[in-house]
Amino acid sequence: MSAPTHTPPTRRRPVAHAGANARLHWWTLALPALAFGLLLLLLAGSGQAHAAAGESPGLLQMSRELLRAAG
Repeated sequence: MSAPTHTPPTRRRPVAHAGANARLHWWTLALPALAFGLLLLLLAGSGQAHAAAGESPGLLQMSRELLRAAG
């Protein structure tokens, strides 16, 4: 006859109840609002964009320099 085994009790986390009392983290609202604002700025500023005459944009030039330094 085998002896009964005893398992230690497991600790359970309190369950967050979904509903009217559920709280959101700050970033669940801040990140979409930030993304929307940045996209809106990109769209609003695109009408004033001009082609550069033989000159690389700053971001493109910096990425080329970083690739040269890394490679």
